[in-house]
Amino acid sequence: MSALLRAQWVVPIVSPPVPDGAVVVENGLIADVGPAHLLSRRHHRAQHIDLGRAAIFPGLINAHTHLELTSLGNMPCPAGGLPEWIIELRRRRNEAQKPGFAAEAVRMGVEQCLRFGVTAVGDVSLYCNETRAALAASPLRAVSFGEVLALGPACAHTDDQIRNALDAAHASSRLRIGIGPHAPYTVKPEVYRRCLRLAGEHGAMLATHLAETPFEREFLAGHSGPLRVMWERISTFDSRGLEPFAGGPIRYAGALGLLDERVLLAHVNCCDDGELEVLARGRASVVWCPRTHRYFGHRPHRWRDMLAAGINVALGTDSCASAPDLNVLADLRLVHASAGDVAPAMLWEMVTVRAARALGMEKAGFLAPGALADLAVFPSGGADPLRDVLEEQSLPVQVWIDGARVR
Repeated sequence: MSALLRAQWVVPIVSPPVPDGAVVVENGLIADVGPAHLLSRRHHRAQHIDLGRAAIFPGLINAHTHLELTSLGNMPCPAGGLPEWIIELRRRRNEAQKPGFAAEAVRMGVEQCLRFGVTAVGDVSLYCNETRAALAASPLRAVSFGEVLALGPACAHTDDQIRNALDAAHASSRLRIGIGPHAPYTVKPEVYRRCLRLAGEHGAMLATHLAETPFEREFLAGHSGPLRVMWERISTFDSRGLEPFAGGPIRYAGALGLLDERVLLAHVNCCDDGELEVLARGRASVVWCPRTHRYFGHRPHRWRDMLAAGINVALGTDSCASAPDLNVLADLRLVHASAGDVAPAMLWEMVTVRAARALGMEKAGFLAPGALADLAVFPSGGADPLRDVLEEQSLPVQVWIDGARVR
C-alpha cells in the first residue's frame, strides 16, 4: 500500500523546496514528489497523512561516527590534544569493556540517531563482530567499517582484524560492509595497500582517518613527536616496515593509492594549498566533524576551499567521546552559525546527497521518484525551511526508513 505524506514544505535537496507539498512512498521507495493538490488527485488511492506545519527532508546522513563509543562520553579535552585523548580513551574503553559492551553502546547510538533525524550512518568499529549484529537489528541504514590497527603489538592480530572487517554475515540491503585501516600513525603502508586491494575484491568501501592532527606530518617524516610518545606510553613502538615520508599525510595517502578510489577520508583538518590540489585530483570524499574539530581546538577547516575545488565534503559527528551527542544537524547548525554567507541549500547537501555519495548510497539523501523512502520531518512554519530548520532547535517530528515510520 502506498502512502501520501503532505506537509507545509517538501525539501527534495536536489530541487527547490515545494510549498504545500507531498511525498508518495511505495515499496520502500519514493514514487512521486510535488505539489500536494496534484499528487492527491494522481494518487487518490494512497493512504493520506497530513503532517501540517512541517517540512519533509530526506533522512539525514552521519557519514562518520563511532557508535561503539556512545557510552564513553563527557571526556574533557586534554592539553596534549589528540595523542593524550587517545591514551585516555583507550584507558576508559579497557575499564568499561565487558561482554556486550559494544553492542549496547551501538543500541544507545542508534536511538540517538533516530531521535535527531538521522537515518543512515558510516560507522567505524573495532569490535565489528559485535556491533554489526546490533546494527542489523536496528532500522538504520549503515556502512560498517571494520577497523584495522596494524602497528606495534596489533600486528600480531592484523589477519584477524581484516577477516572480521570483511565478514559479511550481517550484510543486507540496509547494512553494507567496509574496511577501516585506522590512520597513518597506526597502520603500516603494506597493510593499507592490502586493505585497499581487498576492498576492491570484496566490493567493500574503505575509510581512514587522515590529517586529523598536525602531529601526523612529524610522525610520518621521522616517526617522532607526540604520536611516537603516545605509542611508547601505551605499548611498544616497532618501526619495522616503516620508511620516512616527508610529504605529509595527504601525499602519503596518494602514494598508497587511496586517493585514486572512492575512499572516505575522515577529518582532513590539516591541508595546505598543494595538498588541496592533490585531493582535488583524486576521487576520495572528505568527512568533516565540526563539533569534534572545535573540541580539539584545530585551526579553521578548509571545507569551503575543498568544495570550490570540486572535492566531495560531507559532515559527521565522530563519537560521543569528542562531541556532546550524535546530532549531525547540530554540526550543520554550527557551520551555518559561522558561515552565514553560504547558502543553506549548499550546507544541507553535506548531510544529505554529499554524505550519501561519500558512503556509496546512490539512492539516498534526496527526494525524487526512485530514491529510498528515508525521511526526516521537522517543524517548520516559516517561509524558508532550509534556513528555518538550521536556526531553530527543534527535533524531528517523525522519521521514516524504507517507507515505514520508525519514530
